[in-house]
Amino acid sequence: MMSTTITDPIPQPADTQTLKAKLHRAERINRLKSFGLILPLIIFLFVVFLVPLVIMLKKSVDNPEVATMLPTTIAAMQEWNGKDLPPEDVYKALASDIQVASDNDILGNLGKRLNTEISGYRSLLNDTADSLPFDPVPTSYKEAMIELDERWGEPAFLQAIYNNKSPYTLNYILSSLDLKKDAAGDIVKVSENQAIYQSVFARTLWMSFVITLACLVLAYPLAYLLATLPARTSNLLMICVLLPFWTSVLVRVAAWIVLLQNNGLVNSFLETIGVIDSPLQLVFNRFGVYVSMVHIMLPFMILPLYSVMKSIPPSYQRAAISLGCPPMISFWLVYFPQTYAGIGAGCLLVFILSIGYYITPALLGSPNDQMVSYFVAFYTNTTINWGMATALGGLLLFATLILYIVYSWLVGANRLRLG
Repeated sequence: MMSTTITDPIPQPADTQTLKAKLHRAERINRLKSFGLILPLIIFLFVVFLVPLVIMLKKSVDNPEVATMLPTTIAAMQEWNGKDLPPEDVYKALASDIQVASDNDILGNLGKRLNTEISGYRSLLNDTADSLPFDPVPTSYKEAMIELDERWGEPAFLQAIYNNKSPYTLNYILSSLDLKKDAAGDIVKVSENQAIYQSVFARTLWMSFVITLACLVLAYPLAYLLATLPARTSNLLMICVLLPFWTSVLVRVAAWIVLLQNNGLVNSFLETIGVIDSPLQLVFNRFGVYVSMVHIMLPFMILPLYSVMKSIPPSYQRAAISLGCPPMISFWLVYFPQTYAGIGAGCLLVFILSIGYYITPALLGSPNDQMVSYFVAFYTNTTINWGMATALGGLLLFATLILYIVYSWLVGANRLRLG
């Protein structure tokens, strides 16, 4: 008896190309729809985050005051070697520019900028503007300016203008690294009594490292407990972990001041039980900053660890124990390596947040415990020096990006090794 086999018709080449074209068109339409859904978010991030960030970083290299307020002087300095006293034309142009700036009420901005180069420059410009215009017109503006104030006979005051003739400068960034340009234009270190920012950056990194390490030591066993407890108990404890998120940072800092001050609850309790005879200095120093910062940052370490630990099957460790491996060794060799991603994410998050923190060190620390963010706020709110503020902030941003790149590289290398 013969059997008949029914087979599907083989598509013709033209039909295959038509199906492929329709598939590509459908995929392209889906991609466009997906892109259209996230386009508002992209535009929002670009307008609200990226554009302001670029504008602020640009201020760290902006140097418009000298170039815009002394244009004639800058043009006359093109033929000057920048070393000896400039020729007559420079002094004549300088007198004209100072008078114009004074008449337009913008001399204060120029004096503020040049005063950061040489102390006393603001008073020099104001005194010179009060004596202009010269009457009668002098035969030599150079001699008249030097006679008016002998500081115009010192090359350093003219070199300050010459070195800032460009509308862009690296001086703010160099100052943020305790560097400067000398009269010859070479980059040199500032004097020891002026060098503060390198130690501030080192202090910021060190304090952030200590805070991150303390958070890791405290958060790891707590996250492990939350991941292994029954769901009902774990959820209750998780509410306690998240409770600080619902409390203002200022309220938490004020609470720690009440607890740690000389006559606060901690010192009173220690005196009552006889551990100490006199109050300990627990606040307005680095110890107080560490305690408060660890309290604030602890949830940011617990949550990444908990999310990773919750996804680790407990059967792995039980299998290792059943094969004769002691519990502690099985935990260290089997369980702990699977939490590397949580450790890395938590440490990165806590460290990045710590290096940019301002409120807690400002309220609980001493002057020697202030971090970089304190100086950013100082230049922003007190001296209104946007150049220094954005230069310091830009260096913090650069350090953050370096940390993120290193973390991504370590995670990628670990994945390749495990693969």
